[in-house]
Amino acid sequence: MRLAIVVAMVLTCMAVGGREAAVVAQQAPGRAVTAEGGQYRDVMVQELQVMLQRKDFPLVNVHVPYAGDIPLTDASIRFDEITSHLDQLPADKSAPIVLYCRTGPMSTRAAQDLVRLGYTNVYNLVGGFSAWVEAGLPLERN
Repeated sequence: MRLAIVVAMVLTCMAVGGREAAVVAQQAPGRAVTAEGGQYRDVMVQELQVMLQRKDFPLVNVHVPYAGDIPLTDASIRFDEITSHLDQLPADKSAPIVLYCRTGPMSTRAAQDLVRLGYTNVYNLVGGFSAWVEAGLPLERN
């Protein structure tokens, strides 16, 4: 169903706004969530899998305590300390950043904090690494 909606959006954009609008529609996976200062996007496991195929973003585990990483994770930063570790994130606040925790609440809070600081391209994995594992995907443990 979701794929059909995306295809319909792309076709509509191509018909109405040309190729540039279709490219924008393709580059924004997930569902927009309004937060103080802007918005972030909630992505499902399947959407993150597609994003990881062309990984151009830091993937950040914000769960406390540490319980494992999704493969290709770039950093582990406590959700409640993310604003103190901006040096580990892209300096360009429009660069994409993907956050996750175990089930979602910690990464949601971290996403809200980053949006409040002016980050404009933040993604949050719905269901966290629990949803990732439930989809039959591996979790790395140190």
